[in-house]
Amino acid sequence: MHRKYIFATLALFVAATVNGAPIPQGFESIDRTTRAAFDQQRISGMGLSIFDSRGNKLFEQMYGDFSADRRIPIASASKWVAGLTILRLVNAGKLSLDSTTGQVLGWKGPQAAITLEQLLSFTSGLPPRDACTLRPGILTADCVATLSKLKLVAPPGTRFDYGNTHLHVAAGLAEVATGKSWNEIFGTELRAQLGIGAEAVFYTWPRKSEGTTNPLIAAGMRMTMNEYAKVLELVYHRGVYRGQRLINDALFTAQATESYPKAVIGDSPMQRVGLAYHYGLANWLECPPPAVDCPVQTSPGAFGFTPWVDRAGGYYAIRRPAHWRGEVLGAAGRAAAADDPPGDAPVELAAARIADVSGMFPRQMHLHQRVECFRPIGFTAELEPKV
Repeated sequence: MHRKYIFATLALFVAATVNGAPIPQGFESIDRTTRAAFDQQRISGMGLSIFDSRGNKLFEQMYGDFSADRRIPIASASKWVAGLTILRLVNAGKLSLDSTTGQVLGWKGPQAAITLEQLLSFTSGLPPRDACTLRPGILTADCVATLSKLKLVAPPGTRFDYGNTHLHVAAGLAEVATGKSWNEIFGTELRAQLGIGAEAVFYTWPRKSEGTTNPLIAAGMRMTMNEYAKVLELVYHRGVYRGQRLINDALFTAQATESYPKAVIGDSPMQRVGLAYHYGLANWLECPPPAVDCPVQTSPGAFGFTPWVDRAGGYYAIRRPAHWRGEVLGAAGRAAAADDPPGDAPVELAAARIADVSGMFPRQMHLHQRVECFRPIGFTAELEPKV
């Protein structure tokens, strides 16, 4: 189907729907695919919202008990938000992608050479996980000091490992550069600029809304689908939000490009299921590597919150199950769903992900397949302990 025909057809669609409302013409098959996926999973509710390039809501449907205004933990979708917040500081000249932990934080030894770009691209060489990122009773600076003492698993820029330590240290750089706490930085640099509610906050334990002094930067945000749509609008338009430029275009080229294409791939949830996609700056790039200015980007979370932009297809979208328990796949995941583990150990959960088939939009990862869900990918969710 040619894109001109797609958008001529989309112009006739109703801007949004609510649960139980008639499905806009042309989206019947999308609704059938999504509803079938919902019926096949043990979840209480699910939502799908699709926007065109102008930010018009072309389709929105809730299945079961869910709402696009329900505030929920978004797990690793937090990474994209954190990355954009830091790019705002780079845009303002308070940091640069070349800023190092030695210059800003006073780190010593080989750890001092780690750059902000390496932190955002998860190629810092730090071990990808540490228990301090899950401790609510300390400051971000306290955890960052702990991370400064960790032995590197590889020289900076030579190895990719998906995890939460990289962004925690990046947040430490941001706090020192601004003299503010992470949530204050996010509130000033992104939340207020996009008109997102003050209740959108990073937590150490997001499912319990606890711990704001040492928030889990990589996976601790609570946000609604409608709020995250504003984040995607900013990304889709490469730093311009409703006529106002918030981040310069060159930084979005950097965000959508592999910084270190020759880096060894260590821990990668994409690789574990045979997908070759690599990482940009705090988001996945769905282009053949080495990705350069990739038009299809995403940041799926372990609780099922899956946002993506597809500039080649001319749209962006969010899919979200209401509860993560029923969507967990695999033996370890099912055990975690039955009984959340105590302590700080990370738990491998299955994020919603889909293989490639033909569909409505002219891209490799088509909309039909995205909403059909659930091909498991083990994105690491840092789950807070039970109390």
